[in-house]
Amino acid sequence: MISGVMNVNSTIVMSVIISFAISVVLGPVVIPFLRRLKVGQTVREEGPKEHLKKNGTPTMGGILILVSVVVTSILYVKDYPKIIPILFVTLGFGLIGFMDDYIKVVLKRSMGLRAWQKMLLQILVTGVFAYYILHYTDVSLAMRIPFVKGLYLDFGVLNIPILFFIVIGTVNGANFTDGLDGLASSVTVLIATFFTVVAIGLQSGIEPITCAVVGALLGFLLFNVHPASVFMGDTGSLALGGFVAATAYMMQMPIFLAIVCFIYVIEVLSVIIQVSYFKVSGGKRIFKMAPIHHHFELCGWSETRVVALFSILTALLCLIALMGI
Repeated sequence: MISGVMNVNSTIVMSVIISFAISVVLGPVVIPFLRRLKVGQTVREEGPKEHLKKNGTPTMGGILILVSVVVTSILYVKDYPKIIPILFVTLGFGLIGFMDDYIKVVLKRSMGLRAWQKMLLQILVTGVFAYYILHYTDVSLAMRIPFVKGLYLDFGVLNIPILFFIVIGTVNGANFTDGLDGLASSVTVLIATFFTVVAIGLQSGIEPITCAVVGALLGFLLFNVHPASVFMGDTGSLALGGFVAATAYMMQMPIFLAIVCFIYVIEVLSVIIQVSYFKVSGGKRIFKMAPIHHHFELCGWSETRVVALFSILTALLCLIALMGI
C-alpha cells in the first residue's frame, strides 16, 4: 500500500516537473522564433488604451502548452490509458486554434477560420470524444450532483446533445477569458489543480495529464504574466477549454464546471448579454466593453488587479467545489 502511494506521488510530482521543464526550456526558443515570424497580436483600438502597447507581442504561445502536455502525457499513456480521450480533445481543439491563429497572424487574413469552419471542426472533435467515451470506456455520461453524495443526474437520450453544448461552451468560455496578461493561464492552472486533487482522491487514472497541464501553465506563466512577452492565442485557449471539459466528463463532473469555471461562464454570458442588448436596444450597451474583464479595466481597474480578482475567485470556488464531491 505504501509502495502504491509512493508511486502515485512520484507520478504526480514528475508529471508536473517534466511538463514545467519543457515549457520553461521551450520558451526562450519558441518566443524569439514567433517574433521573427512576426506573428504579433493586433489589439483592438476601441479597447483599453493601455493595451495598444501590446501590439506586436508574439501570439500562438499556446504551442508551449500543447507540446509540454502532449510529450508528458505520452510518457505515461501506457500505464494510464484513461488520459487518451482527454489528450485527444486537448490536442484536437489546440490544432483548431493553431489553424485559426496561423491564418490570422501568418497568412494575414484577419478573420482566421470562418465561423462555420471553426464550429464544424469543434463539433467533429467533440463527436469523436463522445463516440470514444461511449464505445471504448466504462465512463457513464450520468453527472455527479454537487453536495449530494452518491447521486447522479442522467438525461438519457439528451446526454449526447448536452455533452456537445458543455464541451463547446467550455472551450469558447476559455477562449473569451484569454484577454489579459496571465488571466486564462492563472484561472486554468487553478482549475487543473482542482481536477488533479479530485483525480487522486477518486483514483480516476487521469492524474498525469492534469498534472501536465498544471506544470505547462506554471512554466507558461513565466512568460505570460504582465507585461506578457507572449500570448497563448487560440492555440492555447481552445486547447485548455477542451482539456477542462474532457477532464470533467471523464470524472462525471460536468455540473461542477458551473462552479470551478465560473469565470469562463461570466465571460461568455457578458458577451451574449452585450450583443443581445445592443441589438434589441438599438445600439445601447450594458457593459462598457465585453468580455467583462475589459469592462473592469474601463472602470479604472488595473490589468493585474482584474487577473488577481478572477484568480482569487476561482481559487475560492475550487475549494467550495471540493466540499461538494
